[in-house]
Amino acid sequence: MYEVEIKVPAALETVRERLVDAGATRRDVIRQRDVYYDAPHRTFAETDEALRIRHETVLAAEGEGSDEDEQWEGDEGGGRWKVDDDGGDRWEVDDDGADRWERGEGGEVNTADTSTAITYKGPLVEAASKTREEFETGVSDPEAAAGILDGLGFEPAATVEKRRERWTLDGATVTLDSVTDVGEFIEVELTVVDAAGIEDARDRAIAALDRLGLDADDQLRTSYLELLLAA
Repeated sequence: MYEVEIKVPAALETVRERLVDAGATRRDVIRQRDVYYDAPHRTFAETDEALRIRHETVLAAEGEGSDEDEQWEGDEGGGRWKVDDDGGDRWEVDDDGADRWERGEGGEVNTADTSTAITYKGPLVEAASKTREEFETGVSDPEAAAGILDGLGFEPAATVEKRRERWTLDGATVTLDSVTDVGEFIEVELTVVDAAGIEDARDRAIAALDRLGLDADDQLRTSYLELLLAA
């Protein structure tokens, strides 16, 4: 499977308004914590590969109220937290990385449903987009997965955290990403089963960007991990 992606820096609020005007559908709002690994037998930075364990928590599903006004407010009990403008919903990350989601003022804190997956990304396959071959599978026991990698000599290199708002426009996934210590970006993604579909998917991604008033010539082919390490 190939992930065809074009990423550009953009102001999220402006693009969100354009998505609404274009009739796009908001799918969900999620928080992702990606732990990237170095390999013992080759340097991924040199081979342009990536191996990560991703922890993903749904903050708002389709049809639920938008939490676009959330901001980081401070620390509480060792965890970072957000509160929306009306003092309602809150999301926390504890020191041990556990996600918690509190809905409603004074409501009970419940452990959020967090899924985990392990992903390998191959080198970029073309210059016109950020397209890679990708293999991903779900992980039912994150600690065991991390232990396996550790036992084989893979070491954590860096952790990328982001708030991601996912929309669907003309069959493409449009994500509004706020990446901790990096900035705000828009990604347009489509997946194809083989290399023969890459060109058509790239053209569709460019068309989606054009509908949103964005220029594919502004794209960044640098990963969030690379941007974080260079910050």
